[in-house]
Amino acid sequence: MNAKRPMIAVLTGAGISTDSGIPDYRGPNGLWQRDPDAQRLVTIGPYLADPEVRRQAWRMRAETGALAAEPNAGHRALVALERSGLPVRVLTQNVDGLHQRAGQTPRKVLELHGTAREVQCVDCRATGPTTQVLERVAAGEPDPACRDCGGILRPRTVMFGEQLDPEVLRQADAISKACELFIAVGTSLQVFPVAALPYEAVSGGARLIVVNGEPTPLDEAAEEVVREPISTALPALVERLVARYA
Repeated sequence: MNAKRPMIAVLTGAGISTDSGIPDYRGPNGLWQRDPDAQRLVTIGPYLADPEVRRQAWRMRAETGALAAEPNAGHRALVALERSGLPVRVLTQNVDGLHQRAGQTPRKVLELHGTAREVQCVDCRATGPTTQVLERVAAGEPDPACRDCGGILRPRTVMFGEQLDPEVLRQADAISKACELFIAVGTSLQVFPVAALPYEAVSGGARLIVVNGEPTPLDEAAEEVVREPISTALPALVERLVARYA
């Protein structure tokens, strides 16, 4: 007979998407390490105030090609975990939408930092697909304006200098407090308030598993720490969990 099925919360960070060709930010070879000035392009104050910053930001988005990235084995493992019938919620710091593209049920994915797949006008709040704006950039518009009102377009992500959506954070906090197993994958667990979520889980009695290439502040509180590459470690971990609980 299988053990009692735990409610599982999975927090994912940039590390789960590196094998899809999307660079992380704070790792040894992360974006902020290689190009500290790049952070300015996703900081709300300079972005709104300086057209040149916006032009560089749109150029960066076009050149990285992140929206064309495909899910990897790590994303697919979490889909398999959900499809096993175990109660799973994915809390992601990523804005790439790869969990949903891999097949995760959208309502079971909480995007803590928003999504890069949509844009929003800062004035009239109209939204639309980022791909359409990137097509305008490729056609020669370096800083595309809102076609409804002429306002500034921005990604529907939480930029530096902005607070997380309080309702999204409330939901993530509630999931963390209610879960019985919390898995942190590919995240440094250094940036608050998201880094507080595993603390909430552990304080509530949940078991913690950390899957990350570098040490995190929560390693000592974890019952298991996995240092292997995520695309191999996460499928193996999911296989063990399904065998034990599903």
